[in-house]
Amino acid sequence: MKIEHKLYLSNAVHILLIVLIGIFALRNLNAILTKFRFTVIAEGLNATFLEMRLAEKNYFLYGDEEALTRIRNSTKKTTDTLQRVKPEIIRAVGAANYIKLQDYLNKYTKLVESIGKAGHRNASSQKKKLREAGQVLKTFSEDMTALESERIGTIIGRSKNILLYSFWAVVLFALLLSNLIVRNIGHSLRTINDLTREIARGNYQKIEAKPSRDEMGAVLKAINAMAEELRKREKEIVQSKRLASIGLLVAGVAHELNNPLNNISMIAQTYAEAYDRLGKEERVGFMERVGEETERLRVIVHPLLDYAKPKKQYLARAAANQVIQKTLALVKNMLDISNIKIRQNLAQELPDIFIDKHQIQQVLVNMATNVIQAMSKGGELSITTRYLEDDDDVEIEIRDNGKGIPPEFLDHIFDPFFTTKEESGTGLGLWVSYGIVKNHQGNIRVRSKVGVGTTFVITLPTCKKLGVA
Repeated sequence: MKIEHKLYLSNAVHILLIVLIGIFALRNLNAILTKFRFTVIAEGLNATFLEMRLAEKNYFLYGDEEALTRIRNSTKKTTDTLQRVKPEIIRAVGAANYIKLQDYLNKYTKLVESIGKAGHRNASSQKKKLREAGQVLKTFSEDMTALESERIGTIIGRSKNILLYSFWAVVLFALLLSNLIVRNIGHSLRTINDLTREIARGNYQKIEAKPSRDEMGAVLKAINAMAEELRKREKEIVQSKRLASIGLLVAGVAHELNNPLNNISMIAQTYAEAYDRLGKEERVGFMERVGEETERLRVIVHPLLDYAKPKKQYLARAAANQVIQKTLALVKNMLDISNIKIRQNLAQELPDIFIDKHQIQQVLVNMATNVIQAMSKGGELSITTRYLEDDDDVEIEIRDNGKGIPPEFLDHIFDPFFTTKEESGTGLGLWVSYGIVKNHQGNIRVRSKVGVGTTFVITLPTCKKLGVA
């Protein structure tokens, strides 16, 4: 079911429950109003019955004929009232009680009429019957009124409890249903978030779990399709980059080796042609020049061999701050001679990283060497470490306030044989450093501004991220 339909269904259920509660409340309210109207009517009848009883006493005790007239008027008025409000009384107390009340009233009325015809002196025989009939009528009306008043209280109490329980039931149901929907959506969102993070890291894994049939399921399917397509494209890009790198490397090697080889060739030709005219010291000088050019070749070829056949890694748990401090101890003299101050901002309680200490020290030494060459007149080297909790990485930031790197060079800073130092560098230091960091499943990036300085940022995964105990 789609999320949209789930929300519609949830809202429909809530509305239905609220409507049912409303219908129940309205029904009980109507019952209360009906019984309340009856009690109002009954209170009026009771007052009339009380007046009738008082007039009855006056008639029998004092022979007051006007009292008998008042009784007749009251009975007539009461009979008319009962006829007028008959539906309301029946709804409130039922037809049986209404008939009883009317029968008692009719009996009382007949007795009053018979007494009126017999006269006061001859009414003694009917006196007892009239009093009994009046008492029965008054008592029945009062009892019925009291009973309905009690029922009103019962209905109100029951309605209050039911409404209270219904309210909390609706709230609980809403919370449970909302929690179910939110958990469902939240689980899908977390899965999507984890997958996109893995894709961002270059791990194009697929979600093997069966996706749901809602919009999140469609998104997961789309991301899986995207991951598969990215995996294919990555293979193509990697292959293209390998070919391009090989071409660039071959061109760079050819260019870098060309000058020393030409020099050796020229020295050899000159040496052969002038051999007979050369003295011992001159011959030694020629050989020394050949040795110098050969050393240049070795300096160029050695890093290439290290990169093509990297040394075996001796990986172990290590504290990034300790590796940095040991490296700074190695290059401290070079930095002091170059009048470069060191500022350390090392975060405390960093998680351990899983590295080859010597290789990472080599990377940091290369960084320090670049800083020294970028700040020939002195400056400040700032080293900062921090823990990237979201990615579970340790970040090492190396910043200088040197001359900076022009923007057009930044994209090529890690290319082999690329250098901004003209004759003083081979352009292999950062290339080798890049390879070492990548072999540690880390990343290295650079940002720079001319006249402000350069910042290298190295990120290395923690032991926990790599699953190292």
